[in-house]
Amino acid sequence: MDTIGLVGYLAGALTTIAFVPQVVKAWKLGETRDLSLAMLVLFGIGILLWTVYGLWVASMPIISANLITFVLVIVLLGLKIRYK
Repeated sequence: MDTIGLVGYLAGALTTIAFVPQVVKAWKLGETRDLSLAMLVLFGIGILLWTVYGLWVASMPIISANLITFVLVIVLLGLKIRYK
């Protein structure tokens, strides 16, 4: 793997992992009051578009990181709706 690919995977891993504590906290506490529904929806759309872009340019770091982040956003959206 080349250096630029490694940087891409590292960046994707760090930004994806950054969402995990929020998902765990919302899941454990059953509380999503502090999460903005509009932010989650807009962020989810942005992540989905990044995934499409990654597919178009055939960039696995972009595709993999954004697919995983999209799943985490969907989980948060589901918790936000469930605990409303």
